[in-house]
Amino acid sequence: MADWDTVTVLRKKAPKASTLKTESAVNNARRTGQAVATEQKYGAGTNKQHIATKNTAKLDRETEELRHSKISLDVGKLIQQGRQSKGLSQKDLATKICEKQQVVTDYEAGRGIPNNLILGKMERVLGVKLRGKDKGQPMVPPVGKK
Repeated sequence: MADWDTVTVLRKKAPKASTLKTESAVNNARRTGQAVATEQKYGAGTNKQHIATKNTAKLDRETEELRHSKISLDVGKLIQQGRQSKGLSQKDLATKICEKQQVVTDYEAGRGIPNNLILGKMERVLGVKLRGKDKGQPMVPPVGKK
């Protein structure tokens, strides 16, 4: 009959990701010669779909010729008329296009920076073209190929 010896196995838990990112852990890894990648991600942890480029604030501070283009007032009027003809408030329109009410307000007042994604969503909800040479014309649903 075999006599079984009791064996105790001690395991060290793997360090959590948050502990690996501490300053002391990074310094320790550098000392031991391990590869360390330390880059700060731009816009990480935010839930923004339309992230403006890093130089937006820089452009805002620059001279007149480097200013951002703004939505023209005639497009703002088209948005306002289309919204009112559908019986929508600014908040309703903003909710339908998944944007903040301030975005709709800025676009109608001619203060918004044009974004084709937002304009496309507004066109679909309002049923009015806001871009191109036939602005103000009703949207014609595309004819699908079969």
